[in-house]
Amino acid sequence: MEGEAGDFKVTLTKKPRYIIEDKCTGCTTCVTYCPVQYPDPFNQNISQNKAVHIYYSQAVPLVAYIDDSCLYLKEKKCLICQNVCQADAIDFKQKPEKVEVNVGAVILALGLEPFDPRVKAEYGYGKMANVVTSMDYERLMCATGPYGGEILRTSDGKHPHKIAWIQCVGSRRVTPGENSYCSGVCCTYTQKQVILTKDHDAAAECTIFHNDIRSHGKDFERYFQRTEQLPGTRFVRSYASIVREIPETKNVVVRYATPDEGVKEEEFDMVVLSVGLNPPSGIAGLSGTFDIELNSHGFCKAISSNPMATSRPGIFVSGAFQGPTDIPESVFSASGAGAQCGELLNYRRGKLTRERVYPPEKDVSKEEPRIGVFVCHCGANISSVVNVPSTVDYVLTLPNVVYAQEQLFSCATNSAREITDMAKEKGLNRVVIAACSPRTLEPLFRDTLREAGINQYYCEMANIREHNSWVHSKEKEAATQKARDLIRMSVARARHLEPLQEFDLTVNKTALVVGGGIAGMTSALSIAAQGHEVQLIEKEKNLGGMARRIYYTLEGLDVQGYLKDLIRAVYQNPLVHVSHDAVITDVSGYIGNFVTTVETEGRVKTIEHGAAVIAIGADPYQPTEFLYGEDERVLTHLELEDRIAKKEEKLVNAGSLVMIQCVGCRNEDRNYCSRICCGQSVKHALKLKEINPEMDIHILFRDMRTYGLREDFYREASAKNVKFIRYEPDDKPQLEAVVEEGRPVLRVTATDYILGHKLAIDADYISLATAIVPAASTDAIAGLFKVTLSPDGFFKEAHAKLKPVEFAADGVYLCGMAHYPKYIPEAINQAYGAAGRVLTLLSHNTVTASGAVAKVNEKRCMGCGACIAACTYGAIEFRETKRDRKAVVNPVLCKGDGLCNVKCPTGAIALQHFTDTEIACQIDALVSEK
Repeated sequence: MEGEAGDFKVTLTKKPRYIIEDKCTGCTTCVTYCPVQYPDPFNQNISQNKAVHIYYSQAVPLVAYIDDSCLYLKEKKCLICQNVCQADAIDFKQKPEKVEVNVGAVILALGLEPFDPRVKAEYGYGKMANVVTSMDYERLMCATGPYGGEILRTSDGKHPHKIAWIQCVGSRRVTPGENSYCSGVCCTYTQKQVILTKDHDAAAECTIFHNDIRSHGKDFERYFQRTEQLPGTRFVRSYASIVREIPETKNVVVRYATPDEGVKEEEFDMVVLSVGLNPPSGIAGLSGTFDIELNSHGFCKAISSNPMATSRPGIFVSGAFQGPTDIPESVFSASGAGAQCGELLNYRRGKLTRERVYPPEKDVSKEEPRIGVFVCHCGANISSVVNVPSTVDYVLTLPNVVYAQEQLFSCATNSAREITDMAKEKGLNRVVIAACSPRTLEPLFRDTLREAGINQYYCEMANIREHNSWVHSKEKEAATQKARDLIRMSVARARHLEPLQEFDLTVNKTALVVGGGIAGMTSALSIAAQGHEVQLIEKEKNLGGMARRIYYTLEGLDVQGYLKDLIRAVYQNPLVHVSHDAVITDVSGYIGNFVTTVETEGRVKTIEHGAAVIAIGADPYQPTEFLYGEDERVLTHLELEDRIAKKEEKLVNAGSLVMIQCVGCRNEDRNYCSRICCGQSVKHALKLKEINPEMDIHILFRDMRTYGLREDFYREASAKNVKFIRYEPDDKPQLEAVVEEGRPVLRVTATDYILGHKLAIDADYISLATAIVPAASTDAIAGLFKVTLSPDGFFKEAHAKLKPVEFAADGVYLCGMAHYPKYIPEAINQAYGAAGRVLTLLSHNTVTASGAVAKVNEKRCMGCGACIAACTYGAIEFRETKRDRKAVVNPVLCKGDGLCNVKCPTGAIALQHFTDTEIACQIDALVSEK
């Protein structure tokens, strides 16, 4: 790679596929006849594959390729695949190609590598048949895995009924070949595997050997509790080692220790090594190619104030290459990296875009229904339970069905194209897709109809996965019958579907950002840097939010200096307009056209904007326990940080300090982990040890959750004689003020589970790691913008994994602590991510509104207002005349939820695309068959 930001020249080597992509149909005939078999790396080498194959069942493009094990490539023998390919798609003349591309920016989304436990012989991996890694186990559970979704032992092909998971394999260890950091995701993916294992075999015994359970993500604490409460599931806090394999049974013996029973040995049918995350392979060479710096662990060297930036301008990073991270963080850091590319390349925006052109839409409303049905295998998710071929045969007997076929993955590129082609070839004017949830893929399938020149609302989906195969996996015959029932009902409904038209709405190019903390200001500046005006609303008299009370981070960022620069950038940017001391009193409108009324500094102003970002932050919990408010020596973490920053003499020269974790959270009132508290405690302990190395510091914790690269700081604190003592929630530390030898001290009593007895610790100061709670204004803001909250009171995103900065309400986005507690670099990541999603909207002149909205029959409407009271989106209002009043639906605001439909006493309001006729026909189709 050569050049500089805005003008890079990248030379790529494109390897030959030996398949002509445009000709290959993905039929896999070549795979059937290929004589070469070798272990399949995609299935962790558990099953066999062929020299010619499709990489995996949902690969894009879904066409075959030939790898280096091919006999013809190695020895010029065979050519069977070429002879059986009816599409003439095999081409052994292909050579590696050099491809040069000119780009203005680069995003490194290099991913990660799972840790390979073969580097440590004591794990027994590769030697003991029934010791597998968590990645092996993922493939064993998968419907497209080596055993079709059955969890089997490779030694004898039997189901394991007693399984152990060993955590922190390759992570949180300083032994050679392993990683000192925490991989962040292993605790939760193990819990997922346990839950799925119990779904496969309810009687299975599952044991998890762990050090700390790090359920620090949003909703992860409840997920841990759900796993913990499963019958036959044990969480054992102990380092475990694999002792031996029993020759006769190939079972595995694990040795571990417990406080009560000492060292024990236990036999398991299978042991799963929960492996950590390594940097991507070949990273040293790649860092040289791109001329970027790496940290000591081999990940991209992070900049706390901008985690997506690298040491080379114009090159950005996203996902796990930033460091071990979960899916939501990967998704919003990807969007954030895109936003930073947008800032750099804003002057080129729209220069190379092309509008997608669909064929003219045919009017088929007067035609007799000609219905095509496509039944998806979904790999084995559906076909392992439902008899798909017999279902297709049955469907062909239904009225108006003129064509039906099965598909491996209906959502795959080639399958979607096939639906379009069949619609044209067979003259279909209605299409039923029997597959998964319409919530996931209905837009894709509607698009296939548009490509065929048919109105997209002639598409109907039968959910035979979530509503059938996934919940009736043990009842195959009944599930097959239910699939037929569901498809028959969908076919009945499809006969009565009507063409609906979507309409375009103009987009106001201004953005509103609610909240002037680090996340809000970062998002506002990124949007403004891409040419859009931003109205920044702050409820306080000054910008900065909670960051005004933070002075430094674990990584060494000078927060006050950074905050000062950020605030200056906001005030100096002519496109950012700040409202201080502001309260939002009303929000109306819809995506692309919102109107927000704000009371600010004694006046009322109206703001018109196309998108909104909610970044109102969160609040610290004000404790009532542990003598807080009664004794001035009991501080919260924020108060402690303030005194450390000011080097208050009495504090920094104190002889002892005790920190108590999880104050106000991980309990019945707030059943979540506040994520940042453990790291904050370690940060304060290290800072105090730097100032006063002789200070005696104890940290009383339940689980130390210094996830990711913060684990190194935890280890450093321990090396500096910071003492960590674990406590259990039913045996919390007790605090009392006493006088010892004429000196007032704070005495903490806690059980040390390693020593096995109570400890009394006398301290000069107590610091409480208090919970982070939703901001006081959260409920009001949620009501104004018509967005929802999670059970813990934080804002609820549209999808926890795939849409972590979006709401179900279109045009409204989310970032920072309002979403969930997070460290400053994480908040910055998400702020840029929200800006990236805002620009996805504001870069268009129009947006499309759905045609599936409510409509009023004015002849039936009696003006009672029941529909208006039911509508949570404010989409219905009265139209007054001299004679009467009638309800009228604003189709732009309507979300098609149908509440008005069921509330109307006269049936005057109907939801288009879900009419009474369509639904009644579905019911009739079910009842008549019964």
